[in-house]
Amino acid sequence: MDEDNNNQNQNQVSDDIEMIEDKEGNAPEIAERTGKLRGELKKCDQEKKEYLDGWQRAKADFINYKKDEAKRFEDILQFVSRGMIEDILPTLDSFDLALRHGFPAEAEKGILLIRTQLTDALKKRGLAEIEVKAGDEFNPETHESVGEVESSYPAGSIAEEVQKGYMLAERVIRPTRVRLGKGE
Repeated sequence: MDEDNNNQNQNQVSDDIEMIEDKEGNAPEIAERTGKLRGELKKCDQEKKEYLDGWQRAKADFINYKKDEAKRFEDILQFVSRGMIEDILPTLDSFDLALRHGFPAEAEKGILLIRTQLTDALKKRGLAEIEVKAGDEFNPETHESVGEVESSYPAGSIAEEVQKGYMLAERVIRPTRVRLGKGE
């Protein structure tokens, strides 16, 4: 579109120059008119460049705005998900506690099935259990020590898991609570 306008302006300048050249004996007038037309053409080219630059900047700003909004929206969703998941974690703890106390086989099977369904739904939302086993090295980023017990494991290593820990989107939302071994 800008190119068409530019071509039209150049054609108009050429037509104006031809009309002036048709008049004989008007050399100073022709030179003045030609200079004026060239100045106008240069001004039009400059305006075209300014408008194009402005449009390109506005387009880039809009693209950046869309990216920022998408990131902000994702952060809000993650924040809401995290809050809801943190509220559900005590329910998972209750299932684990209930399963430790033993039930008739059919009841235990039902409770385990419900817990599995709940954990599967949370995994789809990005929740992951922090895996811990006795003898693992204590990691303060993913573990929280709640005491020490006599054990055959080296001092400072994990002797037992007290409460499961969880990560959401590679961030710890609840550290695994553990008891550390005192060593031999």
